[in-house]
Amino acid sequence: MNDQLLQIEQEVTSLMDKLKKLKEEIGKVIIGQEEAIDQLLIAFLAGGHALLEGVPGLAKTLMIRTLSQAIDLKFKRIQFTPDLMPSDIIGTEILEEDHTTDKKFFQFNQGPIFANIVLADEINRTPPKTQSALLEAMQEFEVTYSGKAYALDKPFFILATQNPIEQSGTFPLPEAQQDRFLLYIKIGYPSENEENDILKFTTGSTKKKVDSVINGDDIIRLQQMVREVPISDTLIQYVSRIVRSTRPEISVYDYIKENVEWGAGPRAGQAMILTAKARALQQGRLSVIPEDIKHVAFPVLRHRVLPNFKAEAEGINSDDFTYFLLDKVEISN
Repeated sequence: MNDQLLQIEQEVTSLMDKLKKLKEEIGKVIIGQEEAIDQLLIAFLAGGHALLEGVPGLAKTLMIRTLSQAIDLKFKRIQFTPDLMPSDIIGTEILEEDHTTDKKFFQFNQGPIFANIVLADEINRTPPKTQSALLEAMQEFEVTYSGKAYALDKPFFILATQNPIEQSGTFPLPEAQQDRFLLYIKIGYPSENEENDILKFTTGSTKKKVDSVINGDDIIRLQQMVREVPISDTLIQYVSRIVRSTRPEISVYDYIKENVEWGAGPRAGQAMILTAKARALQQGRLSVIPEDIKHVAFPVLRHRVLPNFKAEAEGINSDDFTYFLLDKVEISN
């Protein structure tokens, strides 16, 4: 029994070291943005997809590409455009001929969705019909074409980017599509020192090489370990109260009733618990504490709690609701 515990402890230590090295490899190229990188890794550990939003030039695409280079997994990039079709994502059937029998048959050619890490670049530039081609893949980890289901390789992640300021020619993601993303990560401007370093290191002739330090089996094992991280019933109830308080029809808070159009569903609670477990493991802890929940509440609720017209007119957004609820909702003993 002691040998088994020692083996588990060694495995945990080894995987935590690889996770630390993964972050270091990303840091070779991405200067600053530590919170965004942490949240991206939390999404990976929890086995979910992430939506990254930021103005142009903040290295959203570079961050995802660098992450894929540090992980020994198949990576594909899809540039979303207004004329992109679902078949450009999923794949299509083409007519083939068997030269030995001269018989013709249809062969399914897999699209770029058949990868472990898929970058959906500027996802809001394509119409809803094409956006919806991702729904089944994100939820069921398979795609269906001509009535036949094709399983996707695991681990499987969709990492999407969008630009919040350029609205011309864009198609906002439907709420059902947004809900499939485990986390909605906002990327902000760098600090002055970080920007100085960016200008210094990106305008020279030297380029940093990113090494692959972790593989798919490691990621799958980490995802299993995340689900094994314990969380107390008290904290589960705390998460439930936060999520239920976002719903204006049952919330006890007038601020929520007056400003929220639509509250978060049960999937938000599931996401909050899973990502809190992932953050605990990322921090080297084998149990969830309240700070883990508070840390992940913002990217979990950001796209699941919708302000009404009145709130939008007054400049109130989803993060304001999260700040309010984290201040008001207490942890019961």
